[in-house]
Amino acid sequence: MSVIFLVLPLALAIVALAVAAFVWAARRGQYDDLETPAIRAVQDD
Repeated sequence: MSVIFLVLPLALAIVALAVAAFVWAARRGQYDDLETPAIRAVQDD
């Protein structure tokens, strides 16, 4: 039972870091345009 007192806060901290990383990336515009880079690879310029 004492292991849960160590694992639960550690898991919550990891989840909080993942959410913070996602919010940071979304605010910086990482997910704005997902189609253009894929199309650019097949276009012949």
